[in-house]
Amino acid sequence: MNAVDLGVNLFVALFALLDPIGNVPIFAAATAGASLRQRISVSAMICLFAVVFLGFFVFTGLGLLQFFGISLAAFRIAGGILLLLLGLDMAREDFLKIFADADAVTDAQDVRGYAKRRFKRLIVPFAIPLMIGPGAISAVIINAGEAAKLGLTGTLASLVAMIAACVVTFLCFSATGPISRILGDVGMAIVVRVLGLILCALAIQFILMGLGEALPGMFSAGVTAPYPAGDQ
Repeated sequence: MNAVDLGVNLFVALFALLDPIGNVPIFAAATAGASLRQRISVSAMICLFAVVFLGFFVFTGLGLLQFFGISLAAFRIAGGILLLLLGLDMAREDFLKIFADADAVTDAQDVRGYAKRRFKRLIVPFAIPLMIGPGAISAVIINAGEAAKLGLTGTLASLVAMIAACVVTFLCFSATGPISRILGDVGMAIVVRVLGLILCALAIQFILMGLGEALPGMFSAGVTAPYPAGDQ
């Protein structure tokens, strides 16, 4: 695998895992009443955080988990449990209210202050683990191992792919206004509930993969890796 293929694979994986389109309804609820400039500012801060956070794992790879004595299997199981709880909330309750801004936006010119307040509120659980969950972190860590074999070009390709995925996410969040108007309240609620169901299934998959690595032979290969590498 060359650097270009490595970068393309990471971009596709991160785009699917960050799920900017699926997360638009939640971002819309979190920035209801905000002006376009305020939404863009909040989106920029969240995506910049994603670049820094994921970039940290590009350079550390498995080193951080090894430092704390945590196996990738344990990390996947723990992350899967956290995602499962989050997915159940999304599928069973009015999840959007959790992110609603309690303070009405009174000054459309207060871009920086509004962005800081919303960013602090959205770091958890929106940025982590809804956007940057165990899947995204695992993808970056595994990619870092492959990039190390290619040297500097591999690392640069990984960084470019990661930044590109975050830029696309920023563009999707910046277009929240038109998208939310098209979907409406009912449409956004439906998307969030469906996303919650998918998130639950993804969480179970992470847990099964972690258990499969920790306890070899416990599950069939079709359960822990349902799609062979050649079919993806």
